[in-house]
Amino acid sequence: MVNRMQFYIDGAWVDPVAPKSTPVVNPATEEAMYEVALGSKADVDKAVAAAKRAFETFSQTSREERIALLEKIIAIYKGRMKEIGAAVSDEMGAPLPMAEKMQAGAGLGHIMSTLDVLKNYVFEEPMGSAVIVREPIGVVGMITPWNWPLNQIACKVAPALAAGCTMILKPSEFTPTSALIFAEILHEAGVPKGVFNLVNGLGPEVGAAMSEHPDIDMISFTGSTRAGIDVAKRAAPTVKRVSQELGGKSPNVILEDADLTKAVTSGVMHMFNNSGQSCNAPSRMIVPLSKMKEVAAIAKGVAEKTKAGDPRGEGTTIGPVVNRGQWDKIQALIHKGIEEGATLVAGGPGLPEGVNKGFYVRPTVFADVTDNMTIAREEIFGPVLVIMGAKDEDEAVKLANDTPYGLAGYVSAGSVERARKVGRQIRAGNVNLQGVPNERTAPFGGYKQSGNGREWGKFGLEEYLEVKAIAGFNAA
Repeated sequence: MVNRMQFYIDGAWVDPVAPKSTPVVNPATEEAMYEVALGSKADVDKAVAAAKRAFETFSQTSREERIALLEKIIAIYKGRMKEIGAAVSDEMGAPLPMAEKMQAGAGLGHIMSTLDVLKNYVFEEPMGSAVIVREPIGVVGMITPWNWPLNQIACKVAPALAAGCTMILKPSEFTPTSALIFAEILHEAGVPKGVFNLVNGLGPEVGAAMSEHPDIDMISFTGSTRAGIDVAKRAAPTVKRVSQELGGKSPNVILEDADLTKAVTSGVMHMFNNSGQSCNAPSRMIVPLSKMKEVAAIAKGVAEKTKAGDPRGEGTTIGPVVNRGQWDKIQALIHKGIEEGATLVAGGPGLPEGVNKGFYVRPTVFADVTDNMTIAREEIFGPVLVIMGAKDEDEAVKLANDTPYGLAGYVSAGSVERARKVGRQIRAGNVNLQGVPNERTAPFGGYKQSGNGREWGKFGLEEYLEVKAIAGFNAA
């Protein structure tokens, strides 16, 4: 049984300093499944003290020791994939097959990718008389979201372990179980006590205490831009490193010479994946103005084949969104789109047909969306696609970049050469051409208000390293 009423601190399961809990609600049924303990500043202080002690020895471990540790974690993780998938499905609503393969699989993929990086990474290099040493930054506070829980936990924890850091994780209170299973995996793998600590809790309490803590050397945060700003402000007085992966309103530019049916179909399916709850979702489809009606018809066909239903039901494409607050926000934005004059092509407000409970959103498509509309500006974080028209390539690029965000961009064109040209002009940390998915070894992160710093692969490892120059090290 997963222990939801304790925290993992200093290699052991311990009670909260002050007993407090919150219900975890199944978004498909709207019913509470169980309670999870909530921490406080006192719990954070205990976890940080343990991590600080452990850093003295763990930071001195060899590459070989950390390779062996990651290999053990991978072996144990593989045996718990189905359990992780079931927990994610129950707590945030992803369809069970998708939760097992993509949600749990993403976590495993990041640990395996980090292992490959660690095996070959150059931690020391000569530079004239000096040696440049890359060494662990110290104690890391990690705050992770509910939408891709294991993806975000693994792409922080794995490189931090590989670097020789120690850490405190605050997972989302909406998806605690997969994180607790992850703590069990690390414990079984023999991660030394104090190296990894987990404290469940709320952002304004546990997250704030971590951001402000003088003995935390770095915060790695994934979540909303609003919360990310608060984390950065709280972290500023202690001048700790803050790495952030925040919101997005990513453009999907489809040029007039692209295979329209293919590009629009895959773009709509990508947008609806995970019920639209992905920070890099291609939420603004920018198409030739002259082809708006044709694009809308294709998108409508895809939306009508997208079934929002029971995460464990046959034929379900997407499950519910995570909670009542998200559902209400998405409904308000759908109403706003209608009020501001966008053309509702598919979906709309309310629950899907045949559904009378659960936080389900109808797969929704708006056409004829202009750049000044609320649905073109705000991150909706639900299965709602907006289609915008551009008179030519230059206007398409201008629209793509007219956003405070810059996490991702997508380009489809008649040739890869043309896609490359447009892709280079998009101000975003990740650009996908011709439907090719992200490379797990390439960096992931944003420009502008989508954050700073990078995760994944070699770039992810380097977030957790300080650079030291020792002059005279190589002097004759």
